[in-house]
Amino acid sequence: MLSKERVLEILKASEVLLEGHFLLTSGRHSNQYMQCARILQYPWYTEEIAGGLAQAFKDDEVDIVVGPAMGGIIIAYEIARKLKAKNIFAERENGKMTLRRGFSIPKGARVVVAEDVITTGGSVKEVMEIVKEQGGEVVGVAVLVDRSNGTIDFGTKLQAALTTEVISYDAEDCPLCRELKTPPVKPGSRNI
Repeated sequence: MLSKERVLEILKASEVLLEGHFLLTSGRHSNQYMQCARILQYPWYTEEIAGGLAQAFKDDEVDIVVGPAMGGIIIAYEIARKLKAKNIFAERENGKMTLRRGFSIPKGARVVVAEDVITTGGSVKEVMEIVKEQGGEVVGVAVLVDRSNGTIDFGTKLQAALTTEVISYDAEDCPLCRELKTPPVKPGSRNI
């Protein structure tokens, strides 16, 4: 695993941490946003972080690494490459996470779900359900940034390159809305 110091160095070098007034995928508001897609501009950083995450699963006999689109696709690919496992991704169709493009998970397959950022873990939980429905076994979850500060329990191993707490607020009680009097910016890619 990479040290927290090295991960922070990479996040700073790739300008991942944004400050302002943001609408998170979860619907909550925050004064900080982790734009992890910026790391993906730098294949050498992506490879380094994914390699560190893959280390946590090297003895788990992983068959498949699956990432939710969009954020988890490249991370899942890099982790799968390091583990010499198959790589697929899930995507939304009519608002529901699903496997398309001929992807499937064989019964008994050992699967790691990979994502860029988790706050509530909603997308990861949806992908885990797909894995279970198809008869696979989720052996772990790998994420670049765990914004829940380690409070999310997926019922399996969770490995994060960085665990941190970024304060967020219910939209109705957001002090940023009152103080700034401007609507939050939605830098992510998923429509709420």
